[in-house]
Amino acid sequence: MTRHPVELVIFDCDGVLVDSERICVKVDAVIMADLGCAFTEAEIIERFVGSSSEVYTAAVEQRLGRRLEKGWQHKYEHLYRAALDAELTAVDGIAEALNGLTAPVCVASNSDHDAIRRSLELAALSHHFEANIFSAADVTTGKPAPDLFLHAARSMGVDPGRCAVVEDSAYGVRAARAAGMRAFGYCGGLTPASRLEGPGTTVFDDMRELPGLLAAVTH
Repeated sequence: MTRHPVELVIFDCDGVLVDSERICVKVDAVIMADLGCAFTEAEIIERFVGSSSEVYTAAVEQRLGRRLEKGWQHKYEHLYRAALDAELTAVDGIAEALNGLTAPVCVASNSDHDAIRRSLELAALSHHFEANIFSAADVTTGKPAPDLFLHAARSMGVDPGRCAVVEDSAYGVRAARAAGMRAFGYCGGLTPASRLEGPGTTVFDDMRELPGLLAAVTH
């Protein structure tokens, strides 16, 4: 991994900027039960946090033993919206972390653009990112493939080796490593540190530490 100063910090959204994972896991459990393929919340955290919709759908279809119709998730979207509108907050310490960074920042999430922007608005974080928001909808393959992070770096005009990625899922950390970027794995949410640890990765549990951690590994 490069030791050059970081020129771009790429943030995942769910579980990193907004404390949405706990909310969504509960909704996921309700949806899967309604479909007739119950997963426990522990299974959902293990298998789906940070994954793409394709991974999610494939696992549900495998357990059901049948294919789901295209766009099957649409009938459940109101459940996520209602829960997030009622409960969503910013991740503890993220506002302080963002205010303490000097490098440019952007968001790169497997969620679609509308969902990302809505979450940032609900958590009062939109002003930190402006138009610098990238979605898996922008690329062929979402995380854990590196495509989304590489797309974000290219769009921001920064070499991948000069980027740092802040993630809270094993899928996201894998994508950062595959993209040749330094990974910072946040374990203050649902994913245990053991699932984030690995080469080129700094694991931490307090967002307020992020500016210092970035400085420590790049100087």
